[in-house]
Amino acid sequence: MKQALISSFVLFFLYHSTITLAQSPAQAPSKPTLPSQSPAQSPGQPLVQAPPGKARRKAEPTNVTEILEKAGGFSIFIRLLRNTQVITQIENDLNATNPLTILAPTNGGFSELKAGTLNTLTNEQKVQLVEFHILPTFITLQNFQTLDNPVRTQASNTKDYPLNIITDNNSVNISTGVVNTTISGTVYADNQLAIYRVDKVLLPLAIFAPKKISPTPAPAPAPLKPKKESPSSSTSSSSSSSSSTSSPSSSKPASSKPSSTSLSTPSSSVDAVADESGGVKPTVNGMVMSFGVVVAIAAVSALA
Repeated sequence: MKQALISSFVLFFLYHSTITLAQSPAQAPSKPTLPSQSPAQSPGQPLVQAPPGKARRKAEPTNVTEILEKAGGFSIFIRLLRNTQVITQIENDLNATNPLTILAPTNGGFSELKAGTLNTLTNEQKVQLVEFHILPTFITLQNFQTLDNPVRTQASNTKDYPLNIITDNNSVNISTGVVNTTISGTVYADNQLAIYRVDKVLLPLAIFAPKKISPTPAPAPAPLKPKKESPSSSTSSSSSSSSSTSSPSSSKPASSKPSSTSLSTPSSSVDAVADESGGVKPTVNGMVMSFGVVVAIAAVSALA
């Protein structure tokens, strides 16, 4: 009997110990993990960080297209750089340690152009368009205010491709004579290369200048047709011409026409003189006489 009680006690103790060891206390709930917030990016902070100077090998220039691809939103400008072979020129300049500043237009800037604008350009014009976005010097945001306008680019010349940059506090305003825009951010910057983001395509004046509309010349006046003369007018003109022809004879002075007839009688002399109208009148001893008297005197003289 006593052994049976001891056995039951031992079994009860072992059973209770097993249940206690099998159960573990519940863990306290952990605090929820909050996502870490990165500080806001300042306008001058590059989208793509430049590697340390020692990490870049001199034989490998900075890969501009790779930087633009990492930044995102520049695929059209990247395609133009490659199609025009301007990217090769950029790599050669960087490999020769020549400083450069690139004003990279975004895809949104290209979308604001009229549809088909790039397709209307020749290959040379596309090269000039891309080179118009490249300045042959390294410029920080603070140094834009020290530039003299027009700013020189890698395009042909500043007369046909003027680029004016004006700073206003922290804003860098750009004008080409066709469009106005501002630098909206820094894509990349080291001691040799700076890439800035612009929200519009910089359209050079030599390619995109508005065409002057010349005024339409006035039509030439129609030639005048000769007027037909009426019979009455032709008759009057002919009569006037004939009268003008005969007028010189009537306008001759009397002194210019010598006397054509001279009659002599024993007691008087009969002469012929011209009257004011050009006709001939006989005179006897200087006295003007009628034609009948003259005939009579001539007859008497003949009988005598």
